[in-house]
Amino acid sequence: MEQIVSAGIIDSYFKKLKESLNVDVAIVGGGPSGLVAAYYLAKMGKKVSLYERKLAPGGGMWGGAMMFNEIIVQRDAIHILDELKVEYKPYSEDFYTVDSVHATAALTYQATKAGANIFNCISVEDVVFQNNRVSGLVINWAPVHRERMHVDPLVIIAKAVIDGTGHDCEVARTLERKNNIKLFTETGSVMGERSLSVDEAERTTIENTKEIFPGLFVSGMASNGVSGSYRMGPIFGGMLLSGEKVAKLIATTLSVSVQ
Repeated sequence: MEQIVSAGIIDSYFKKLKESLNVDVAIVGGGPSGLVAAYYLAKMGKKVSLYERKLAPGGGMWGGAMMFNEIIVQRDAIHILDELKVEYKPYSEDFYTVDSVHATAALTYQATKAGANIFNCISVEDVVFQNNRVSGLVINWAPVHRERMHVDPLVIIAKAVIDGTGHDCEVARTLERKNNIKLFTETGSVMGERSLSVDEAERTTIENTKEIFPGLFVSGMASNGVSGSYRMGPIFGGMLLSGEKVAKLIATTLSVSVQ
């Protein structure tokens, strides 16, 4: 029995990993925008892999506000909660409260049920850069990356990459630092996140969700971090809408490139 348990896990995992070496979309970061993007893209029939360095996907949604595991979602994003079967309660005219643990679990479940593969405990340490375009990811085990061990990585080829790494904008910063390129921002660089302004941040999170270099898109808090806008705190409508928007943008881009 012991051998069956180990062999079954190894065979199943490596089959999944091998089948994900070449994908349509590779998503870095399993926060709410990344999970929503994974859901919609997989639902559209795209081959999607999401890489999360932590044990559990969900990003900042898990903890709610200061470990009060409730979040706020505004009316504009309720259609996403309805589609993903996330329960919510009205709080005021345009705002709803949502149990953050319930919401995060639901987003993770629905993304994988739609067909996206989520690989946890994996860090992305670089991008594949070919013909002046982001063409994939360089991955390694998160503990290897954290401990700075000299262990060579594996490579994932992707038609599109999403930087959903939140406040740090890690993929965009790595691309800029290592390749002497200019991003599609006002300065040509990662501009950095500004302080909290909820109304402004919710609006610009969606506006700044875009392709910032050929092959590289940003979503969620990384969108505002790259474009120099504000943080928003424990309101998540913008994050959900950002994930929906980036999925539509990539689907359109891939469709055009095929024609």
